[in-house]
Amino acid sequence: MSQKMLKFTGLAGRMPDKRKAEDRRADFGEIYARFSDPAAAEQASRCSQCGVPFCQVHCPVSNNIPDWLKLTAEGRLEEAYEVSAATNSMPEVCGRICPQDRLCEGNCVLEQSGHGSVTIGSVEKYITDTAFERGWVKPPKPLSENGRSVAIIGAGPAGLAAAEQLRQRGYEVHVYDRYDRAGGLLIYGIPNFKLEKEVVERRAKLLKDAGITFHLNCAVGKDVTMAELRKRHTAVLIATGVYKARDIKMPGSGLTGIFQAMDYLTTSNRIGLGDKVPAFADGTLNAAGRDIVVIGGGDTAMDCVRTAIRQGAKSVKCLYRRDRDNMPGSRREVAHAEEEGVEFVWLAAPEAMLGDTKVTGVRSQRIHLGVPDATGRQTPEPIEGSSFNVDADLVIKALGFDPEHLPGMFNEPELAVTRWGTLKVNYRTLMTSLDGVFAAGDIVRGASLVVWAIHDGRQAAAAIDAWCEQNARAGAKSAAE
Repeated sequence: MSQKMLKFTGLAGRMPDKRKAEDRRADFGEIYARFSDPAAAEQASRCSQCGVPFCQVHCPVSNNIPDWLKLTAEGRLEEAYEVSAATNSMPEVCGRICPQDRLCEGNCVLEQSGHGSVTIGSVEKYITDTAFERGWVKPPKPLSENGRSVAIIGAGPAGLAAAEQLRQRGYEVHVYDRYDRAGGLLIYGIPNFKLEKEVVERRAKLLKDAGITFHLNCAVGKDVTMAELRKRHTAVLIATGVYKARDIKMPGSGLTGIFQAMDYLTTSNRIGLGDKVPAFADGTLNAAGRDIVVIGGGDTAMDCVRTAIRQGAKSVKCLYRRDRDNMPGSRREVAHAEEEGVEFVWLAAPEAMLGDTKVTGVRSQRIHLGVPDATGRQTPEPIEGSSFNVDADLVIKALGFDPEHLPGMFNEPELAVTRWGTLKVNYRTLMTSLDGVFAAGDIVRGASLVVWAIHDGRQAAAAIDAWCEQNARAGAKSAAE
């Protein structure tokens, strides 16, 4: 074992320097600095090089974490990047936005033994940013072209990961997306203080340089039909994600001043990208000087409350029907939000929106957590006579996302869906009910993490390649006969 490792007994774990809350409230810059070379090597050297690395086991893309930590500790950064990129199509993204406290770091043996986890995500971010700066990151270019083409519907993390893998295998790749920029949720859903847009644009440029063609502002079913894509390309991959916002019906739902989370976040991100958005300019989707209430407890809700703080809101409250221990989002995000001035109203569920024509408040009920349901989570039960009002002149609903009705959108009634509206696939081949049409990411598994979308996109690329090879062999055998 290298003497550069197993330093956890004498070296405490630490994150990179974090900007003070009062400073980061004033802008949308990322809140953590990058590790210096010595600091990254030190933190990587804390790794205990487990025989069974639980960090890797709990990583959706099965990153070889102990290996690239060891290489980082030894100063072999180019090799560390190569190992990291071998299993992950966007390590610079995952290092920034993965909920490491629930995945790799939360399952680190050192964390479980009381020594404090290795700061895996920050080292991953450091490795990849260094690789970009030093010119080690190259466009994925195949050794030879195979003469086949694949259409990918959706330029989000699943689609981009699949595009990279297919291009490396020699496919001509065309990515179709209804929005004007590649990146999907990474561009329009996640705020800059978690993921600066230059990071996403840098990755998209790399794919363009590899010869991947992007057809932006192109809605399948409207600007091009699925039938046309199937005729044009050897195979089609659907990687649209899920964008239909979940809603709750209650008295006052029709008042003005109530919006869905993605409308609010997309507006904020477009402003950061330099776009002109009338709804922001006229104050409709601008939190400045207003009382903001966000309903929900996931990472999207945390993105909304922290965005509102940076826009200069008068007050920001997050209503969540469970308690802190039962929140679905990252606990780090909750801690960051509290530091920045967000007030959490735990065990509270909205029952009505107040106001005449415009929302002025939210009437809520106190909640008691009852017995666990089938998922193991305690069931929220309203407490009679516990209603209270929260002032609000802008209410944002961050209740999660469901799939859009793709058979209708794509005018493909034979495209089978599950009872949840996700696409039905053969999990061995990842093919949908349409021959040669595959699916991956949230549109199959439901709303989930970016890292799972990357995993699914890479798996889909391998499945498409196997199907194309099988068809080619069958065609060659038929011709020979």
